Amino acid sequence: MKILQLCHKPPLPKVDGGCIAMHNITDGLLKNGQDVRVLVVETPKHPVKVDAFPMDYLQNTHFESIFIDTTPHLKDAAKAVLKRKSYQISRFYSKSMESKLIQVLQNEPFDIVHLESIYVTPYIPVIRKYSDAKIVIRIHNIEHQIWERLSNNEKWLMKKFIFGANARQLEKVEKRILKDVDGYMTISQPDYDYFSSTVAEKAGTVIPFGLDMDNYEVEDEYIPSEQPKLFHIGSMNWSPNMEGIEWFLEDIWPEIHQNHPELTFTIAGHGIPDKLYQRKAPNVLIAGAVPSANDFMLNHDIMMVPLLSGSGIRIKIVEAMALGKVVVTTSVGAQGLDVENGKHLFIADTPEEFLAVIDKCIATPDICSIIGENARDFISVYHNNDLITEKILDFYQQVIAQ
Repeated sequence: MKILQLCHKPPLPKVDGGCIAMHNITDGLLKNGQDVRVLVVETPKHPVKVDAFPMDYLQNTHFESIFIDTTPHLKDAAKAVLKRKSYQISRFYSKSMESKLIQVLQNEPFDIVHLESIYVTPYIPVIRKYSDAKIVIRIHNIEHQIWERLSNNEKWLMKKFIFGANARQLEKVEKRILKDVDGYMTISQPDYDYFSSTVAEKAGTVIPFGLDMDNYEVEDEYIPSEQPKLFHIGSMNWSPNMEGIEWFLEDIWPEIHQNHPELTFTIAGHGIPDKLYQRKAPNVLIAGAVPSANDFMLNHDIMMVPLLSGSGIRIKIVEAMALGKVVVTTSVGAQGLDVENGKHLFIADTPEEFLAVIDKCIATPDICSIIGENARDFISVYHNNDLITEKILDFYQQVIAQ
């Protein structure tokens, strides 16, 4: 099968969950013997770093990228509002990208054009005009729900208004765009339930995020610690992550520190703002971007994911579970994962519940071993990339057969 994968940012380096999700699909398809071409939008926020790509990947995918300046501008945002368009999405359109896409489609026939996220949907008319390929979109999140939750949680009125406007624009796009594709794949069941109720007649399926478990080997047996090292890792230029960490540091960490002054909490990830470095919270360490997320997680014990908004599946949670780590997250953070609270991870929605989990882990350290082992077993069964790839190919065939 010949597949064109159109991405809204480079899949490598793996700076965030979205990059990992896109790369793992490409990797799975290539290992399955499929013919995959990758065309990418490069932006100031996500530049292409050629050194991050293995040479065989560049050759096998005929990788190409087009730079688009997606830097937000108030004038352009105002124009988008007047035209009733989503500025979040319109920023990813350019004539240069359209020309490159036309060139690719005219030179090669494809069975499937695989769109990564709604941000590359402005190119659907071009794909329809220059190709007979079926168009399948992989929906990473319900974007408007993220902005709705950010708006609801925001105290500053101006930001609240902007977030709310973004949510309304994105909701219109999400409801309309599925009518223009041949099939859609969501990462989580709640996201599928939403879209299937919106466009019931369209072919859709749930295909979770997959991992190559060979990349998540755990050599040493985990030894529970009486003083576990708490940590968080995630891209801080994704608003829900920053929102959650600010809530954790303001309302949760002081109580944990008071009860357990020996504990440390380390924050790692790309895009950490200066205000986080400047914040003087006791025993809070800022690691910033780390060379290896896996090594960082293996050197720490309990992952804190205090999300208040978001959609889809939090990929860093899946990765931590694959490494046998204990994860403590909110109901929002666990959304889309068919996990059992207290068996595969811990769910806590209030400062009191977060503190209770930490108390429990310290009082009975063996529970960290049990939860970690359950977590790894769960991921190896339900998020194995080989099985995920088979599901994707089956869905492609279903769409083509229509």
